[in-house]
Amino acid sequence: MSTLPVIAAVDGSDDSLRALEWALTAARLREAPLRVVHVRQYASWAQPDVTVLVAGPPDPDEDPVLDDVRALLEGRAERPVMEYLSLAGAPAAVLPELGGSAQLMVLGSRGRGGFASLLLGSSGVAAARDADCPVVVVPRPGRQVHEGPPVAPGPRVVVGLHIDSPAEASLAFAFAEADRRGARLQVIAAYPWPPARIWTTPGELVPPGDDEDAVEGETRTLAASLLAAHRERHPDVQVDLSTPPGDAAGHLVAASKEAELVVVGRHRRRLFSPARMIGSVTQAVLLHAASPIAVIPPATEPARTDG
Repeated sequence: MSTLPVIAAVDGSDDSLRALEWALTAARLREAPLRVVHVRQYASWAQPDVTVLVAGPPDPDEDPVLDDVRALLEGRAERPVMEYLSLAGAPAAVLPELGGSAQLMVLGSRGRGGFASLLLGSSGVAAARDADCPVVVVPRPGRQVHEGPPVAPGPRVVVGLHIDSPAEASLAFAFAEADRRGARLQVIAAYPWPPARIWTTPGELVPPGDDEDAVEGETRTLAASLLAAHRERHPDVQVDLSTPPGDAAGHLVAASKEAELVVVGRHRRRLFSPARMIGSVTQAVLLHAASPIAVIPPATEPARTDG
């Protein structure tokens, strides 16, 4: 059985070339081919910040962006098997469709407003939301984040764990990635504190009866049980589990400083809301994290229904 490729989406921008470098390493670690994809847009689909614009269907044999990538990688040692693909269309529509034939897709955080443009519907957020494979978005360098708790030195992968609805696919991806990279795995299982107060009768507010130490202890116990099977499959991965109170997104962003990768999940489709969703925590991490961010689709989703 052939190994599915890693896809690197390029457009000639510095952001996409940074993503290409990350994808090269990812492909080598997976012993997978690297498929470099450039989606060229028709003039009718032009956006103000498009690097390459064509007036009609482009000649697939003439793509200066891919030519530049070939020249950049010429003579590079330890390259994976390389494939090049030039397509025409709107990147936000074309790239997600390629996810079904890839094991990973890597993009840069391109846009005039940096990550802010992702939230406005760029190709990056479209791929992260709609692709059937994990999508890694590589941010621009220099993003500042708040200092988090001290962490051990060395390579580190970060993953968020929601104990009420654990994303098994995200945990599996994070453990495997840490194993490949010889990295520690920092698992953040945040719990809300203070908990919501309860209204009983008009004007009467009942304070929460939970003790924070008890909530933290229960969170740690549940998190450890959810990690047990993954630790058995990856015995060489050193796991640092933290259970801080408060906003999960804020803790993940703080942990992204000098991390190899932050892993977050994509929302599972809801019965009465069949559209795919990214989720508020994942959006916040995409917006603010200093490290590359991997957005992982659920292991299984309900079949898409049209009409």
